[in-house]
Amino acid sequence: MVSIIIPAHNEEQNLQKLVPHILSRSTNHDFEIIIVLSATNNDSSHQLKFNEKVTVISSSSKGRAVQMNYGAKIARGSILAFLHADVIPPDDFVTDMNKAIGNGFLAGFFSYRFDSPSRLLAINASFTANDGIFTGGGDQCLFIQRATFEKLGGFDDSQVIMEDFEIFRRIKGNQIPYKIIKNDLLVSARKYDRNSYLKVNLSNLILLILFKLHFPSQKIKTLHNLLIRPVS
Repeated sequence: MVSIIIPAHNEEQNLQKLVPHILSRSTNHDFEIIIVLSATNNDSSHQLKFNEKVTVISSSSKGRAVQMNYGAKIARGSILAFLHADVIPPDDFVTDMNKAIGNGFLAGFFSYRFDSPSRLLAINASFTANDGIFTGGGDQCLFIQRATFEKLGGFDDSQVIMEDFEIFRRIKGNQIPYKIIKNDLLVSARKYDRNSYLKVNLSNLILLILFKLHFPSQKIKTLHNLLIRPVS
């Protein structure tokens, strides 16, 4: 079974699009969807009703790493996939993950494109099909064998931002075989729309450099909040 874990904060509208999309395109697969709402979620996401494959729970503590670990804890699948609420997966999403794990990879990511006609964003997205300095970002949807995730100790709860890059650093450090699947996710460009292409790219670069220099995550998050206007 594949457990698709979706951390969410005030994402009711996106969840209403995302969950039916997955359900309608994965009917022949054994999977479950676990939506983990943030501790400060204040929209009506907790009232969403789908079918027996979907569970909606709320985290009692702050932090996306905490949300995803909570989802993993109650998940029943042997493969865990961590999907953002504003990302639409391709039709072969579950099949692709099963094939990758079946072929000996213990983790992986997807390439993506943006839901925008911007040529600049198309250039950004093109880099996600190959291994590089930005590989491992949350928009790429980490999937990982459950036993491997547990061996790594899951996400670092103390990592209040860039928890995706932090676990990928451990995946690489432990020489865990991973695959980048070239079957694009569709990622929302709302962060770029709310800010600007230049501002988001420069901010991402600065934050990644600070992360690689092992700056405390709380300081990185404080800077992020100063640089980037929130989208939800």
